[in-house]
Amino acid sequence: MIENFYEQKPKSGGDPKQVIILLHGVGSNGRDLISLAPYFAGAVPDAVFISPDAPYPYDQAPPGYDAWQWFPLYTRTFEGRLEGLKAAVPLVHAFMDEQLKRFNLTADKLALVGFSQGTMTSLYAGPRYKQKIAGILGYSGALIWEEEVPKDINRVPVHLIHGDADEVVPVFAWHHAKEKLEKSGFTVSGEIEHGLAHSINENGIENGARFLQSTLS
Repeated sequence: MIENFYEQKPKSGGDPKQVIILLHGVGSNGRDLISLAPYFAGAVPDAVFISPDAPYPYDQAPPGYDAWQWFPLYTRTFEGRLEGLKAAVPLVHAFMDEQLKRFNLTADKLALVGFSQGTMTSLYAGPRYKQKIAGILGYSGALIWEEEVPKDINRVPVHLIHGDADEVVPVFAWHHAKEKLEKSGFTVSGEIEHGLAHSINENGIENGARFLQSTLS
């Protein structure tokens, strides 16, 4: 169950017309990624930003640390990570349900934004939500999917941004995700940031803001 989250209300001051849920990377927390909200808010002033803590304590941190994960890293195998993702997805979907109900909005007014493991989680959970969401913005992530793509999957717009100097999730993951998603019928946009390590830079934020503005308009 996803319990704790951080929130920024719409910049416009009115009731939310869109919901943007931000999923942090492994070993981090919702407080970290909500820091992106002020930079995105100018492009989507009517959106509420919600950044939850992942449901599981980070398995490589001492007890008591404010560090969380969407799925465990103790397994380095593809199959192990996929199983971890599958276990997290119902929790993510339930959280999406709660936020849409809370603001009386429909799925097409919701976007997911992820960083690293949060991107992996977004790319799996978003297209498998019961209704089609507005889009997925992913930074420095990867695609962890079954070989066979479900026929009833929701082919939502995807925008991926990755640094070519990323040593944590190599930029090959960007190419793999783009190729696999496009072959599966998704519209994929994005860019590779020259010289960027496992991080998000100003250009990537501006680029992502334009995507959110476009897909939520």
